[in-house]
Amino acid sequence: MSLSPFHLAIPVYDLAAARAFYRDIFGLEEGRSSDHWVDFNFFGHQLVIHEHPKTTSQEQAHTNAVDGHDVPVPHFGVILDWDTWEALAERLRAAGTAFVIEPYIRFKGEVGEQATMFLFDPCGNALEFKAFKDMGQLFAK
Repeated sequence: MSLSPFHLAIPVYDLAAARAFYRDIFGLEEGRSSDHWVDFNFFGHQLVIHEHPKTTSQEQAHTNAVDGHDVPVPHFGVILDWDTWEALAERLRAAGTAFVIEPYIRFKGEVGEQATMFLFDPCGNALEFKAFKDMGQLFAK
């Protein structure tokens, strides 16, 4: 199955801080930009940060309980291969990232076992990165 790149535009109330975060912490390549928005190559997908006043979800994240953790909602991210996920977790730790949920293995020994981690960007947008050793488990019940 071939996946098409997605396009996601998110609000940021501090364009300079968000730009530095995605560029420097994640090492994302910048694309087009203006004084009010910046495109990034987000692991092969198009992420656009748009300057916008602070939203309610950026001020106070709602959470849902998943596997004993409070998962922030809304959130977005990508599913990486296992080695890339581990390298990203190490890069984020080395950068002193404050995780909402530290990198760990969720649903260990169960259907859908996955590596996951959650963090916020400087503007309060929640991100999740995950990986499956068996990608066949991605949609397993």
